[in-house]
Amino acid sequence: MSFQREIVEGAAAGVGIAARAEDLSTIHSPGCAAAIWRRQLAPELQSFLGELDPAHWPQARVILRPQDMHRALTGLCSNAGTPEAKECAMLIDDIATLSGLFAELMSARYLRLRLERVTTNACRKFHIDAVTARLICTYRGTGTQYGISTDGADPARVFTVPAGMPMILRGTLWPGDPPSGLLHRSPPIEGTNEVRFVLVLDPVIDPEFEI
Repeated sequence: MSFQREIVEGAAAGVGIAARAEDLSTIHSPGCAAAIWRRQLAPELQSFLGELDPAHWPQARVILRPQDMHRALTGLCSNAGTPEAKECAMLIDDIATLSGLFAELMSARYLRLRLERVTTNACRKFHIDAVTARLICTYRGTGTQYGISTDGADPARVFTVPAGMPMILRGTLWPGDPPSGLLHRSPPIEGTNEVRFVLVLDPVIDPEFEI
């Protein structure tokens, strides 16, 4: 695992690059604004999602316990008409694994799961999320974009997370360190006919107080 620090226009922000899943714990390192797991999805899963009609990708906005994720995802895929192929099982396993990993890192008993098809410029403005932390993984299409801002303006340099690589970002509610200059956005794709398949996970302390 390496910790990359880049200075842009006088501001410093850290991005942890994890070679292994367990190295995502670098998100807890002082000054680390984000962590990216540098991995590649299995080629057969990439092909499966690339060839599958997006109408049959599972979609959800729900709060779950990490241990219930696998069962819930199985039902979501069934409801969406996702083919019962080994690649579907691979997708379910991968999301459930990321959920367990993220929940452990955040000491979260519950997670808010968001699985969605994106065809517009959703969240196209650079921002920091009003959460403790957020995991984003783009399974198909252009990944999350991020960069460093010194004054709230759009970053001068924009980086794109490759598809399949999970990224954990600190939010404005992260305890301790003040917000860094690291901003992110969904890539602007409106009018390109691109369809993105995106997983978003947020830690939830008590679902009774969540909207």
